[in-house]
Amino acid sequence: MAKPKPDSARLDTASPMSLIDLYERMLLVRECELRLAERFNDGKIPGFIHLSIGQEGIAAGVAGALRTSDTIASTHRGHGHGIAKGMAPEALFHEISGNLEGPCRGRGGSLHVADFSVGMLGANGIVGGGIPIAVGSALAHARLGNGNVSAVFFGDGALAEGVLYESMNLAALKRLPVMFVCENNGWSEFSPSSSQYVGTFEKLAATFNIPYLQVDGNDVEAVHDASIRQVARMRAGEGPAALECLTLRVKGHYEGDPQVYRKGVTDPRASVDPIAVARQRLEKAGTPIAQVDARVKAQVNAAAAAAAAGTRPVFEEALQGVYA
Repeated sequence: MAKPKPDSARLDTASPMSLIDLYERMLLVRECELRLAERFNDGKIPGFIHLSIGQEGIAAGVAGALRTSDTIASTHRGHGHGIAKGMAPEALFHEISGNLEGPCRGRGGSLHVADFSVGMLGANGIVGGGIPIAVGSALAHARLGNGNVSAVFFGDGALAEGVLYESMNLAALKRLPVMFVCENNGWSEFSPSSSQYVGTFEKLAATFNIPYLQVDGNDVEAVHDASIRQVARMRAGEGPAALECLTLRVKGHYEGDPQVYRKGVTDPRASVDPIAVARQRLEKAGTPIAQVDARVKAQVNAAAAAAAAGTRPVFEEALQGVYA
């Protein structure tokens, strides 16, 4: 059977987003997570949550280079990736609160939040667990000939995981349209990544002949520009790409982490906030941002209110969706 022909209009590479739009995406991620932290500390969110505060420039910059029909796979720190890809704040809040109105009917929660309607294949509680999922999605895109691409986010703590090597090798062999995005924040849970991995992502990419770029992850425009370049290559059929974004994890490994292991450790990136950097550039250019700030806060307030009034699951539905 012949493969379907891709829509030529959808094969056009994405145009760069304006800084004000990137700023709004970052701010929406930040405000959502700050409110989620409040709800978690008030006992209104079950389980654990892992926040990406300080890393919003990567989520917004990469997602801004993608279409809704493109797919992403995430990490345990995946709220920002979902929001940046287009997930509605209300959907995120419902899911993390365990409400039936969530895209996974509240069963995914924070660690497995997903929304297929915007190409968000899911967060993942396993280090590196989203990597082969994104590669599989890229294989599907290639077989269907739909012109779509896939991207996967992972931290530098995943660089020592064998599944990354296997996935990069397969992606290179099959010339799959998948971008491996390393969010290098210097930490692997509670330990410096340098204490667990002796190589570099750049050398690893070179081993598999995958084009690599490194950017300042706290500069959303730099992340976005690099993503546009790598995605354009992938859409042109040139195979996988690698992007390393140097950033900072402001919070601990999980919300409530006492961070004893960070005492006395100085990170030169600690004073660089990607949202503050973008705001300064916008203000210098005379771009008004007050309306954006107000719009984002209104969205987050509405999402929190919706979650508070959401429908709780009932025990009788516990086995729905269980097939074996």
